[in-house]
Amino acid sequence: MQQYEIVIILTPLLSEETAKEAIGKYSKILSDNGAEIVQEDNWGLRKLAYPIQKKTTGYYHLTEFRAPGDLINKLEVELRRDERVLRFLTIALDKHAIAYNEKKRSGAFNQKKQPKEEAAS
Repeated sequence: MQQYEIVIILTPLLSEETAKEAIGKYSKILSDNGAEIVQEDNWGLRKLAYPIQKKTTGYYHLTEFRAPGDLINKLEVELRRDERVLRFLTIALDKHAIAYNEKKRSGAFNQKKQPKEEAAS
């Protein structure tokens, strides 16, 4: 199984509950088809880099998962059919991206570096 990451941008016209329901629908599609969800991260309502369908904000959600390759096509067809989805991007992760995400989850990047002790002369 390959590891993937998908970012979904939903229309800002939805309420928080409706946005969570829409994301839940796609998480259920993944889990029902044999995918293992590694991490989900809800970024909330954010400003878009450029207007999409005359909207300047959107609900962002990132999901990292392991799945067989044929599942990606099924998921993307469902995303294209849903009017609530403004944009989505699915990326297959290589070994370096997987290692980076594991370090990020463990908090390795949030730790402050120890100051170097100066040698006494």
